[in-house]
Amino acid sequence: MTGFQEETATDEEIAAEAALYTPFTDAVRALVDVTIRTEVDPDEIRAAQVEVEAIVERLRKKQIDGSYGVRFRRDGTRGRNWGNTVMGLRNPVAPPLHIHSDRQGKAWSDFRLGAPYEGPPGLVHGGVVSLLLDQVLGHAVSTSGRPGMTGTLSIVYRKGTPLGEDLRCEAWVDRRDGIKTWGKGRILDAAGEVTAEAEGIFILPRWARDLDALRAAAEATEAG
Repeated sequence: MTGFQEETATDEEIAAEAALYTPFTDAVRALVDVTIRTEVDPDEIRAAQVEVEAIVERLRKKQIDGSYGVRFRRDGTRGRNWGNTVMGLRNPVAPPLHIHSDRQGKAWSDFRLGAPYEGPPGLVHGGVVSLLLDQVLGHAVSTSGRPGMTGTLSIVYRKGTPLGEDLRCEAWVDRRDGIKTWGKGRILDAAGEVTAEAEGIFILPRWARDLDALRAAAEATEAG
């Protein structure tokens, strides 16, 4: 299933899948958190390990080949990247972020990060900060009507990003030039202070360039 696949499920079927997997993923996400923080007796850990291993084997009886990929509709009305490591509905590693966009080049998300995302004590790992900024910048670029893959991403860490507190990540399209789109973004803490800033260059993918060329040729033919 790895890669892009055209969506065949109906809205009702997708909603049913979301209702099924959201609480399931939340439960596994809670397991990740409690694995880090539990202090139960050793016998409890061993017993829990046996149960977890049994569940893994139970679920492996039927699974997709490879990663989840992206499932999309040709008309662009819906897309599913449920395996995404930042916002994947079926990925317990994801925080997950619920990213909003004005579809004009701005995107934002409000969230908290817990124990699984720790770097320095009490602070979010710098790599996770970069991961979040990359995702939200890419979302701002892509939802503005011109998709882009990260070409470069520069991060400036202003201060530690705290765990367990309200955070906000926001991004916007700065400018465009040919196949390149420049995006900027930042993470703010609960006091509104910037903890990290980013600037990235996003490159229009080859498939989108080919599509633009086909559209331009069709328009030229109609005009001619």
